[in-house]
Amino acid sequence: MFIDVAKIKIVAGKGGDGKVSFHREKYIASGGPDGGDGGRGGSVIFQVDNNLSTLLDFRYKKKYVAPDGENGMGKRMKGKDGADLVIRVPRGTLIRDQETGQILQDMSDDTPFVAAKGGNGGWGNTHFATPTRQAPRFAKPGQPGASLDVTLELKLLADVGLLGFPNVGKSTLLSMVSAARPKIANYHFTTLTPNLGVVRVGEEQSFVMADIPGLIEGASQGAGLGHDFLRHVDRCRLLLHLVDVSGSEGRDPIEDVETINAELAGYSDLLASRPQILVANKVDLLGDDRAPIERLRAYAAEKGFDFLELSAATNQGVRALVMKTWETLQTLPPVIRYEPDFVPQTPASNEREITIEKVEDYYVVGGAWVDKVMGSVNLDDYESRQYMDRMLKNAGVYDRLEAMGVQEGDFVVIGDMEFEYVR
Repeated sequence: MFIDVAKIKIVAGKGGDGKVSFHREKYIASGGPDGGDGGRGGSVIFQVDNNLSTLLDFRYKKKYVAPDGENGMGKRMKGKDGADLVIRVPRGTLIRDQETGQILQDMSDDTPFVAAKGGNGGWGNTHFATPTRQAPRFAKPGQPGASLDVTLELKLLADVGLLGFPNVGKSTLLSMVSAARPKIANYHFTTLTPNLGVVRVGEEQSFVMADIPGLIEGASQGAGLGHDFLRHVDRCRLLLHLVDVSGSEGRDPIEDVETINAELAGYSDLLASRPQILVANKVDLLGDDRAPIERLRAYAAEKGFDFLELSAATNQGVRALVMKTWETLQTLPPVIRYEPDFVPQTPASNEREITIEKVEDYYVVGGAWVDKVMGSVNLDDYESRQYMDRMLKNAGVYDRLEAMGVQEGDFVVIGDMEFEYVR
């Protein structure tokens, strides 16, 4: 089954918590703090795999979570880092942010892409020892890893795209010029998935050709199979537009060309501007009647298309087409690579992250910054409580509570802890 779009959630691992520990050894009094740091959480990394040609694996598994880092240990031992989670995708996969549709990365080369970075490990209490605070009984928790909802979109990497209505001979041509063996039969829509073939021109000279499933009128609005596969023409540098010049399907070849070019324009102006070679196929069925070929040749000259005639089934004109295609490719820019345009949201300031609301008889203080501060507090340790009080005061939490009318003895919930307010 060919799947070229998938939506998944990726979650990097949380950093391990720092350790609160004190050195204990015979004959060594007051050994001091020796809590180790937590390990870094595993990151989520995308990597190109040339053995993959579809996103089928992502149809059934929708969430990918990297391992957390281990907590710190005594004797200043750091927790083990979480292993990175490597997700393998076919070459040519675009990674987009689901919410904005912006591109995070174009997986066209072999460079790994870190899509979600693991959280940093928390500091052990060793870091908090000072001459005046020789026995800190608190440590920092690990930071959560990044999480993101992404859309994977496969856009095939091919130099040349074969366009044309169903049953005009695209699959036959691909099988004649490359080692690809697409299914070929004399009925519509035998090509249900794009097929790629490497066309050898000479020593160390080759290009990649893609047989795109047949387009029909209305494809750019979702009709038929073409809507699902128009994206695979996006990267093609050159389009070979095949038509059945014999009219064996009962269609006019010029109308076919104009219909499909209208669908390209409906999908993308950039795609419609790609250079094309108009190829009159099935000339063997015409016999000595050259009128349809000359009519199509005149149309190609009028539109500025290069024109070639061939019979893919009998190999007539195939080599000439390959050479013309190769010569044209030498004048065109490389395969398109999409540049990332994803702009991460700028984190809000500490004040804006703090929310305070009155729920019945409680004042509830929340926000990501508040959770971070409260997560690093050890309420059994006086100095840790002093740290919490100082951070909340400097952030303006107490002033905002006063402005909201808090009275001594009122209950205040900060993070997941409940306090009685004291002036």
